[in-house]
Amino acid sequence: MGSGSGLDESPELLKKPAVSGDVSPAADNPEPAPDLTDPHFYINRELSWLEFNQRVLLQALDPSHPLLERVKFLSIVATNLDEFFMVRVATLLRKFRGDSVDMSPDGLDTEQQLTAIRERASRIMREMSHCWNAVLQPALAKHDIVFLERSEYTDAVRDWLRDYFRENVHPVLTPLASDPGHPFPYISNLSMNLAVVVRHGGRTRFARVKLPDLLPRFIQLPSEVSGLPRETFVFLEDVAREHIGMLFPGATLQGVHLFRVVRDTDMVIQEDEADDLLESVDRTLKELRYGQPSQLVVESTMPDRVLNILLENFDIDDDVVERTPSRMGFGHWLELVRLHRPKLKDAPFSPRPLWSDDNLDSIFDEVRERDHLVHHPFDSFASVEAFLRAAVRDPQVIAIKMTLYRIGSNSPLVDMLIEAAEAGKQVAVLVELKARFDERNNIVWAHRMEAAGIHVVYGMVNLKTHSKLCLVVRKEAEGIVRYVHVGTGNYNRATANVYTDIGLFTANPAIVTEVSDVFNYLTGYSNKKDYRELLVAPLNLRAEFTALIEREAAHARAGRPARIIIKNNSVADPEMIRVLYGASRAGVRIDMIVRGVCCLRPGIPGVSDNIRVRSIVGRFLEHSRLYYFENGGSPELLIGSADLMERNLDRRVEALCFVRDPALRNHLVNEVLDTLLSDTVRAMELRTDGSYHLVDGPPGAPAIDAQARLLERHSTTDA
Repeated sequence: MGSGSGLDESPELLKKPAVSGDVSPAADNPEPAPDLTDPHFYINRELSWLEFNQRVLLQALDPSHPLLERVKFLSIVATNLDEFFMVRVATLLRKFRGDSVDMSPDGLDTEQQLTAIRERASRIMREMSHCWNAVLQPALAKHDIVFLERSEYTDAVRDWLRDYFRENVHPVLTPLASDPGHPFPYISNLSMNLAVVVRHGGRTRFARVKLPDLLPRFIQLPSEVSGLPRETFVFLEDVAREHIGMLFPGATLQGVHLFRVVRDTDMVIQEDEADDLLESVDRTLKELRYGQPSQLVVESTMPDRVLNILLENFDIDDDVVERTPSRMGFGHWLELVRLHRPKLKDAPFSPRPLWSDDNLDSIFDEVRERDHLVHHPFDSFASVEAFLRAAVRDPQVIAIKMTLYRIGSNSPLVDMLIEAAEAGKQVAVLVELKARFDERNNIVWAHRMEAAGIHVVYGMVNLKTHSKLCLVVRKEAEGIVRYVHVGTGNYNRATANVYTDIGLFTANPAIVTEVSDVFNYLTGYSNKKDYRELLVAPLNLRAEFTALIEREAAHARAGRPARIIIKNNSVADPEMIRVLYGASRAGVRIDMIVRGVCCLRPGIPGVSDNIRVRSIVGRFLEHSRLYYFENGGSPELLIGSADLMERNLDRRVEALCFVRDPALRNHLVNEVLDTLLSDTVRAMELRTDGSYHLVDGPPGAPAIDAQARLLERHSTTDA
């Protein structure tokens, strides 16, 4: 696999750090201190994200996964790339078009980043096409799932498709002309379109026909038509192209060319000037329909004269165009995963329940007695739902407070909160309206909860609330007792089945008091910053987390046990990376399990010799955030919502919570982190040059798939 940095590495720099007097050298290191701001010490964030998608694409090519799961990975890569162009590339393009000078920590300006991104993304898209055409499609055919190209249509197939188009497709399509009497039509984000060139009235005309999402991308042929005793499909765009002339009777068809547009959807709200955040988000969502295209994907056979019509009317340059000789919009391939082919999918499993509706009455007694952990998806998310359901139905519970970031489209939690409010309990919910791609959904939920009498807060000015907190207040014989759930993932049943996340249930007085303080900060005007059981962004998380790393460095210098284990989704904040480099130079052993973006370069002599970074991409999306510090033999561990990115540290409300129960802490270290660090099947290690390579296990040792091992320990597989 190629380099994740796209930079011309400097071997001399990697051998001997640059000299600067800004950082004190480690006591046991006679070398001059390096300048830790040197761009060569950093990997570009955008290119690192593309490398993550390369690792996901490798799963689609991996025959050890069931075949339809490999199709799912291909779809995930396509969806990820769409979102990347909708947000990250769109933001860079806005800066570039506005002549904004912006240097990334790795030393690339905006134009250089865009150039490197296009080259890397184009390569991934070519590999996606190869994955489908040369690997997955032939493999599916061996299992009697066949996709016909137009050249393979028989007369019987053509006759059936003509009738199918006339009855099911033709009535839905709307040809939109583009001429002096018809303005260039609006083309929606992520839409599949046909650019149609016709000869009409003695002149050559252009029209656009959208292929609506409500039509199936894959059209299944009856076996008596295909002549094949198997599942046979054709592509919607091929059928539309074959019969598009029906939409233009009397005109001569001269060309039909498929294209797809990806628009800028990065929502920018002037929150300081907004009177009502909900109205501002709602208005901005409507405006985003007309976001500037950040990518235009066209067939490689599209003539320049047709492409120029698109470029002129979109008001974009050729540099955002991606030409492809293959299919486009692979995100639709997720539809294929719904085929009823159990043998081509991962075996179903039954997550282990901690609580259920059968023991709601005992939940608060159990949490008051001791802390409890859940590890999704191995432990059922139903336990979180049971915790909230117990709070709703318990007459002693007088208040419930909760943060909701990505709620999902069909959330039983919202119904429970409404039930609690209707029962007379005080319910306060912070719904983050600015949760990217969930804005519209969250607005709908917010309206519904407000109508039920729930106190709904929409978020804080210039901050996203990303913390995962649920607080239950209960009136008991000895007085008011509070119970808390602190999570690393969203309160979303669907994602909890495929994301790995940790949840802590506790009645620890110190923790629940500080969680209450966080809710006061979110809903009112609180200036509390002296948290001890929580690290809260943007209040104290950056400073306190830095202090934890520097404490570890001090232990190492004094010869005491010193080690850091970081498991999260992204490490990109330059300041935090420099602190980690400092700890490495002091002799701290640092193991990092970073699923996605990692801008830190491990293995640089004199800078990051003691840092090892790996990424695990497998059946489940590694989403949990855990931070372990050896602390001279008195270990500490935190879980929570924050990654080590500037946005998490400075522009979001995040919460990390200390796991104080020694047994639970040991479980997370010995049973979770150590297992992930022993993976030799799915783990890939980041090298100094920015490339990722499969981790090799000890010679002769059995291969270890960490997720499979955790699944074996925590759940039972259904027959």
